[in-house]
Amino acid sequence: MRTVTELPHETETVENLFIPLRDGQRVAARMWAPVDAATHPVPAIVEYIPYRKRDATRGRDAFNHPYIAGHGYACLRVDLRGSGDSDGVMVDEYRPQEIQDAEDVIAWLADQPWCDGNVGMMGISWGGFNSLQVAAAAPPALKAIVSASATDDLYVDNMHYMGGCLLADNLSEATVMFAFNSLPPDPAVVGDRWRSMWHERLEGSGLWLDTWLRHQRRDDYWKPASVCEDYSRVKCPVMAVGGWADGYTNAIFRLLEHLDVPRKGLIGPWGHRYPHLGVPGPAIGFLQELVRWWDHWLKGVDTGLQEEPMLRAWMQDSVRPSASYEDRPGRWVAEPSWPAPGVEDVEYRFTPHHLSPAAGVSVEPDGVVEGVGGDDDGGSENGGAREQRVSLLSPLSVGMFAGKWASYSAVPDLPYDQREEDGGALVFETEPLAEPLELLGLPRVALEVSADRPVAQLAVRLSDVAPDGEATRVTYGVLNLTHRDGSENPQPLEPGRTYPVTVQLNGIAQSLPAGHRLRVSISTSYWPLIWPAPEPATVTITTGRSALHLPVRRPRPEDERLRPFGPPEAAEEDETTALATGEHSWRVTRDLATDVSTLEIVNDQGTFRIEDTGTVIHRDTREWYSFRWNDVTSARGETRTVRRLENGDWRVEVVTRTVLTCTSTEFLINAQLDAYELDEEQGHPRVYSQNWQRRIDRDLA
Repeated sequence: MRTVTELPHETETVENLFIPLRDGQRVAARMWAPVDAATHPVPAIVEYIPYRKRDATRGRDAFNHPYIAGHGYACLRVDLRGSGDSDGVMVDEYRPQEIQDAEDVIAWLADQPWCDGNVGMMGISWGGFNSLQVAAAAPPALKAIVSASATDDLYVDNMHYMGGCLLADNLSEATVMFAFNSLPPDPAVVGDRWRSMWHERLEGSGLWLDTWLRHQRRDDYWKPASVCEDYSRVKCPVMAVGGWADGYTNAIFRLLEHLDVPRKGLIGPWGHRYPHLGVPGPAIGFLQELVRWWDHWLKGVDTGLQEEPMLRAWMQDSVRPSASYEDRPGRWVAEPSWPAPGVEDVEYRFTPHHLSPAAGVSVEPDGVVEGVGGDDDGGSENGGAREQRVSLLSPLSVGMFAGKWASYSAVPDLPYDQREEDGGALVFETEPLAEPLELLGLPRVALEVSADRPVAQLAVRLSDVAPDGEATRVTYGVLNLTHRDGSENPQPLEPGRTYPVTVQLNGIAQSLPAGHRLRVSISTSYWPLIWPAPEPATVTITTGRSALHLPVRRPRPEDERLRPFGPPEAAEEDETTALATGEHSWRVTRDLATDVSTLEIVNDQGTFRIEDTGTVIHRDTREWYSFRWNDVTSARGETRTVRRLENGDWRVEVVTRTVLTCTSTEFLINAQLDAYELDEEQGHPRVYSQNWQRRIDRDLA
């Protein structure tokens, strides 16, 4: 990434300012702005998140906000109420108080003498979520937003549930916030009241995992902050950004389809990162794109946005399977609108162990496919497709090589060779493709199924199979079959009864070369990506009545004429000094003596010092997901975090531990929080401790 030191405007930084809220509380902000903004007012851009401007996001903020400010904007990084150096306590995500506070912040910004009254909002993940939510509240000064790695539906596409299945990322995200919510403000900003503010947070924030597990269906807890409930509430232009290795990309297609405002979609190969920092690469000059966006909507400068396509997406080439990639080869393609008229729905019928294409899709006539898994239960003819009932009860080991629901670092949290998983799945495969096939959009699988238990689930994977047999997962979807007709009112299955269901797969842009095969793999478990069903359930699929639907896009010459993105640029990096090295690893182990298999994830970021503040930071997060043979009630997730902050005499440490287990009828939470003030004379005195034990009924999950 190229560091840019010469920008159109000279800027200055305000380390902290407090913004008043209507109830008398204040939120803390760091600001970058042109030095002459007081006499030449500029638009303001706000990023509004709970991840501690003073330390945790300081490095990323240093890349982004001085760069944008140097193009003539006042950029503010605001800590949410109860986070960082702001007043109050955070008790949950995306609640009405958060949106009301944002409206207050925007109104305050628009009223400042250095602001010309126009405000934009941007963010990734949490900041992408609340940018959409605040846009739906339509404060008058908010003129445009950029929402990256976010969703319009808090239940359908979030890290809590997917297809009605409980995600292990629900525990992982609860752990992240458990750690953040337990940290104190910085005494250098808030003064002597830091300790009382800290204890208010320790006592008041609560155990968010408990809350999230009590809402296992799409109820009124999830709906109020879900923009999809009423897209018409969004009145300002929206740029929606994501990556194929992320978990939030499906929302971009929905936003482009349903919003009735100027909008752009951008999807690259990246994981859960801004595109100029994107991994897997190639990263792009995203900050340049942001400046073009803000210049157009906040300054009225014609930057050519209106003439550009609605959607730009990275069409990924075929690659060998790997848990991490430095770059994904491919090319940019574009669509003028979404849904795109040139994308065709092509059907592949399920026949015993095969996928048979509809007319217009070419495959070699002499390919041989080996069937994997399942029992045949007789068959009949159905419209030319062989109809057969095939049953499956997958081992719990299917999913240990699935990677993360959203790739946060891509080292190494992407899915591995699918042959590691396919032995416990039903496999349906095409003949070798006679010509290249390109896909763009949202695949789906329509199935006719039955089960022998009232609760059952399916994981469906679509893979690109090379001639040598290596299988790379290109997309997947999961479905709790009790949510077959939606997640607001799930209903138990009647054992033995046949149901039509649709499993929505995640969106993709994927090119498959001639000679490769398409493979659909179906399993009844996908642990630890999703929590196992409450009891082992055998699912039966009727071939001939089931089909894969693919969004097929033909290459177009216009793609070669797209405006190229510039190289990644950013402002100067914050100076830090590494004091202790960390570790980042994924390990899958199986103890044959106990029949226990474990996925261990280590994200130890070591210890480093921020030179311009002198703050020393240590961050270490570890996760373990295990099971014993095929005992679905043995599924266990455990997370531990250590966070330490030091600056002179101020030395604090917070340790959290959360364990999630289950019976066939309940989820069980055991959590601990311990906070310490470190002292050279007194050692390691603990100043706060709290334990939680919770039992929560399983709601068809």
